[in-house]
Amino acid sequence: MNVVDIIHEAIAAKQTRFAFELLPPLKGDGSQKIFAAIEPLMPYRPAYINITFHREGIKETVREDGSIEWHVVRRRPGTVGISAAIQHRYGVEVVPHLICGGLSKYDIEDTLIDMDFLGLHNVLALRGDKSQNERRFMPHPQGHAHAVDLVRQIDDMNHGRFIDGEVEECHHSKFSIGVAGYPEVHFEARDTTADIAHLKAKIDAGAEYVITQMFFDNRKYFDFVRRCREAGITVPIIPGLKPLSTPRHLEVLPETFSVTIPEELTREVKAHPESAREIGTEWTITKSRELMAAGVPVLHYYTMSRTTNIQKIVSTLF
Repeated sequence: MNVVDIIHEAIAAKQTRFAFELLPPLKGDGSQKIFAAIEPLMPYRPAYINITFHREGIKETVREDGSIEWHVVRRRPGTVGISAAIQHRYGVEVVPHLICGGLSKYDIEDTLIDMDFLGLHNVLALRGDKSQNERRFMPHPQGHAHAVDLVRQIDDMNHGRFIDGEVEECHHSKFSIGVAGYPEVHFEARDTTADIAHLKAKIDAGAEYVITQMFFDNRKYFDFVRRCREAGITVPIIPGLKPLSTPRHLEVLPETFSVTIPEELTREVKAHPESAREIGTEWTITKSRELMAAGVPVLHYYTMSRTTNIQKIVSTLF
């Protein structure tokens, strides 16, 4: 089933469900760690599971003569493979992420064909981050500069249109396309209006639902939804939540994701740093309850593949 249908079923039933996001295993790891993260959550019937996509990194090697050699490495390959393995093992829909960064449109087309063959019919379309050796995001010479272009390519495949137009009569894929939204504005956006306009362009190009960047104050989510509706965006907007679990998150999360953490939460964690994980879990439970009361169809939890706090949250709420 397509994720957008799952979301609309939850809306019709007026029943909130949950989903969660995992990282693919590090290169050299097997699948057991990720299965171990999933197993305890399955009794609570997750609506779907997201698997992130990680672009290439740069590794420095010093030659015998002292010169530097650079290698392109992927530390977390296997997004499509582990997505298919999870879906086959648990019978739950899986949403692989797909990014523009580091990929040509031909790479993307091949990846989408693999996904379709494997029965993966959902995708989250993202631009992705800049490479570690770039000052700003630089697209692949034969790739896409913006997520909207990736959405168009996926939608084109759904309509039987391939990059070079070499296929006249063909099987049509049926990808349900999700995209990201930013309640606190994407850090590269000129302003709120421009950011919402970029999001609407992705919806107009074929995206069917939005998953938000993490936020810690529900007012930011509700204001974001209001602004989206005023701009003519009518698709479901799924709130993304991350339980704070360490005092370092007070600095790392704002710096990495351009989000703000409420003063109340900051004060509590600083006063009781040894209890940061419990404080973050309870904060997320409270915010989740507020969102459920407002009728959101799905709560999307960011886990970084550590799910013990998510287990506490979903066992309390679901």
